[in-house]
Amino acid sequence: MKMDNKYILIAIIVLVWGFIYAGIEENRKKGINTNTETKEAISSLNDSVKMRVEGNLNIYYFNVGQADAILLENNNKYMMIDAGNNADGELLVKRLKEMGVSKLDYLIATHAHEDHIGGMDDVINNFDVDNFYMPDVVTTTKTFEDLITALENKSIAFNTPNIGEIFLFGSCKFEVLHLSDETSDLNDTSIVVRGLYGENSFLFMGDASSNVEKKILNDNIDSDVLKVGHHGSRYSSSVNFLKKVTPDYSIISVGEDNSYNHPHSVTITKLKDNGSQIFRTDLDGTIFVSSDGKTVKVEKLDINLNG
Repeated sequence: MKMDNKYILIAIIVLVWGFIYAGIEENRKKGINTNTETKEAISSLNDSVKMRVEGNLNIYYFNVGQADAILLENNNKYMMIDAGNNADGELLVKRLKEMGVSKLDYLIATHAHEDHIGGMDDVINNFDVDNFYMPDVVTTTKTFEDLITALENKSIAFNTPNIGEIFLFGSCKFEVLHLSDETSDLNDTSIVVRGLYGENSFLFMGDASSNVEKKILNDNIDSDVLKVGHHGSRYSSSVNFLKKVTPDYSIISVGEDNSYNHPHSVTITKLKDNGSQIFRTDLDGTIFVSSDGKTVKVEKLDINLNG
């Protein structure tokens, strides 16, 4: 039986990565830290397996005010990262249906704050969901309880991925770079993922702060497009982090005249000094990013889902 080269390459990377991971785990048990060279080798190996580019990867960074809601589409497959505030749920569902979405291959709740999972119960109630990812952190808010109830009613499993886990979405390959169950700061429990589409790369930071950025500095985080962490607060987008990411485009999901004064002027300055072109949902509306696997294009769309 003839196998597609794509699947042969995937099998190879899984096998080799398994050997590397086994060595890392053995070192961990012995109290030996995995060195920088090994982590970089893993990241390089992950990037070396190129998926076959089919169609465009389209990403919508929806304008949902002081919140996050991102939709990815490739070859009529859909993935969503976060789902805005509670008030955004109904409008978000309406817009997704207008776009022809009926099923989400992946639904990722980066962390348990209301401005990231508020509309997620509406999304779950209205669409089929194949895979749901969220940090293994329980909160006592009604928003979180509504999310869990929606998952249970649809018999959707609550899955927590592992750091280093790779999953495929359409012609894209995603790697989980970070998540945590340490509840002292819910922002830093955020699932951080990096996606590859042909020669282009995309980094999604959730609300991760500079503390998380330090932890992933030894990973391959170079990316064409950065979803800026924590709405552009002063506690994210550190200088060393931006030097490693070198984003051509930086997307900030943020509400107009918000009480947090996001994005912070210090963060804006650091992004500009790094040579990144900045797009903000409060000023530019919904941001549309499209990649053909070689070139990234960014547009502003007149779509306002802020409830």
